[in-house]
Amino acid sequence: MRLLLRLSTGIPLLALLVVPTVRAAELPDDWAYRQVERPAVPVLPDSHTRVGNEIDQFLLSRLATRGLTFAPEAGRRTLIRRVYFDLIGLPPTPEQVEAFVRDSSHDAYEKVVDQLLASPQFGERMAVWWLDVVRFAETDGFKADDPRPLAWRYRDYVIKSFNADKPFHRFIQEQLAGDELFSNDPDALIATGFLRHYPDEYNAVNLEQRRQEILNDITDTTAATFLGITLGCCRCHDHKTDPIPQHDYYRMQAFFAGMWPTERPLVVGEQRDQLELSRIAWEAKTAELRGLLARIEEPYRTKESNRRRGRFAEEHSGLLDKPYEQRSPLEKQLAAMVEQQVVVLGDVSKQMKPAERDEWVMLNAKLGQLNRERPQEPPRAMVMTDLPTAPPTKLLRRGSWRSPDKEPLTPGFLSTITEADASLKPQGSTPGRRAALANWIAAPENPLTARVIANRLWQHHFGTGLVATSADLGVSGDRPTHPELLDWLASELVAKQWSLKSLHRSIVTSAAYRQSANGDTAASKADPDNKLLWQFPRRRLDGEALRDAMLAVSGRLNPKAGGPSIFPELPTELQKSAGGQWKVTPDAKERDRRSVYVFVKRNLRYPLFSLFDATDRNETCSRRFVTTTAPQALTLLNDSLVLSFAKSFGIRVIREAGNDPQKIVDRAFHLALCRPPTPIERAALLTFLKQHSGSSAEAVTDLCHALLNLNEFLYVD
Repeated sequence: MRLLLRLSTGIPLLALLVVPTVRAAELPDDWAYRQVERPAVPVLPDSHTRVGNEIDQFLLSRLATRGLTFAPEAGRRTLIRRVYFDLIGLPPTPEQVEAFVRDSSHDAYEKVVDQLLASPQFGERMAVWWLDVVRFAETDGFKADDPRPLAWRYRDYVIKSFNADKPFHRFIQEQLAGDELFSNDPDALIATGFLRHYPDEYNAVNLEQRRQEILNDITDTTAATFLGITLGCCRCHDHKTDPIPQHDYYRMQAFFAGMWPTERPLVVGEQRDQLELSRIAWEAKTAELRGLLARIEEPYRTKESNRRRGRFAEEHSGLLDKPYEQRSPLEKQLAAMVEQQVVVLGDVSKQMKPAERDEWVMLNAKLGQLNRERPQEPPRAMVMTDLPTAPPTKLLRRGSWRSPDKEPLTPGFLSTITEADASLKPQGSTPGRRAALANWIAAPENPLTARVIANRLWQHHFGTGLVATSADLGVSGDRPTHPELLDWLASELVAKQWSLKSLHRSIVTSAAYRQSANGDTAASKADPDNKLLWQFPRRRLDGEALRDAMLAVSGRLNPKAGGPSIFPELPTELQKSAGGQWKVTPDAKERDRRSVYVFVKRNLRYPLFSLFDATDRNETCSRRFVTTTAPQALTLLNDSLVLSFAKSFGIRVIREAGNDPQKIVDRAFHLALCRPPTPIERAALLTFLKQHSGSSAEAVTDLCHALLNLNEFLYVD
């Protein structure tokens, strides 16, 4: 009967048994702003054996309408390499590959997935794309590009959160309002660093413009990160395509109007109180000495401070002479910007007269003895909090801070979703503005939030999201290829208590994910862009994964996690242009830590990452462009860093395989490519080793270098 139906209709039987699916063209323009409704899972014939979970039912039902189905399942060596790179960003060891190949249990693959999801290296891999989205960097950007010494704590917070499978709605709340909603949780304070990653020209003189640019960046990035919309298009006028008026932009910005960036100690409760008592006691004991030092230093600090104040208009510099309590909220923010540039810190002894300097040195020596009793400074983090009262927010005509409307706006949400004003509840000393926004974005009823993160997880595993424009789910973005599947994933995420690991597991255990990257010719003609996923899309490693892979196979990877960032070697010409801001980490083992721990300098991207399409972190990026250029190939062939990896790789192969050429070839292949060489490959490389004009070590190094240059090493099938 099945054959007769196929012959008579020209349509596979499968297509006659599935639930009809919505086509992208049938979606309303504002589909993303409409409530998520959990769709029914399409029903497939019982005889269909290529179903791993519900994801496959959605995909197969759509494929069936085009007479297509999945490609055969990928081989085990291919599959384990794929899932290792996807979940932890590293290749499996030969021993891990062989154990999986030999494991005949029905859940062999699922056990590997669970091990990877539980690995501390999972968070290190997932953090890379999240840090792209939130434009994380450790410098200000602009011309000065000054460092932000505490920024790395946010990176470690992200890694820790992904590893702990922190519920995504809590992850959102902490980053937008951790200080308000979870004030006794140090991690939640660190999380507000999300609001501190804006590029900032800290030495700017036009303070109103600087403040407005910071607010614009925070508003735009928050909308792009959590809502997947181009809210920045409303800064100067109503959105040209999405149902978002300019009014909404500034109502959203009002949530951040009271911003107060600061550095806070990461201690809470009783420990904080004890440290405060110890500090007060030490300050009382040293008050006389510190007062004498301040008396000597004050004229020199004042002189330099007055010189710096001359850069500013009197209306701004004069704010420093106005008592803090008498300043308006806006004046408090502007005065803090002036102080950042005017207050003189550090050693001023070089300007002192000899007699004063001698006295200053003597007093410092006495203070140094008492410093032994000084309580240890607790760790600190870049955080964002709010003033008790926020400056008024007004709609800016044409987006210019010079042209505000007369009437202030109250904080509010996107009117296309809800017309309601935000209900503000004071949170300690702050008005609770950001808490209200965080709770609205993180609510399961918000139609954008779960869709956006589900789409980005899909993009991570398949290279392209169900909505290809993962930064824009709005009207001008692409329509989802599988709208019901996207909504099912979004609703599933909420149903599983916002567990990202649960969604990752569902995706990578699906039959769709386990397909081969080699589908048939007929499918490529019917769907040349593979939008229906009739095969697994082959993908190139990004720069971070490529460096980590070379470190791993060469035996040099240092698994140390967390802490201040590292500074690997730079080419000589770049080292000079860094102006002393890139001081290479002296310990070679420290330099060989994972790429997520490499210092992120906005004006100087690490060359290997930049070459393989890393972002500059000046603005949010939800999906990197993938380029193929001659410098990429030339770097892999000639760069001293890659050559050092090849040399270390060769040393490792000889150490583990001995001097037997055949064992050397086999071990090198297993380490680099997760498979044995074919007979033809083995014969060719044995001949290469035999005929090499250099030493045996040099021959093995060249062989290993060749493997690092293979597309098979650079790409994941």
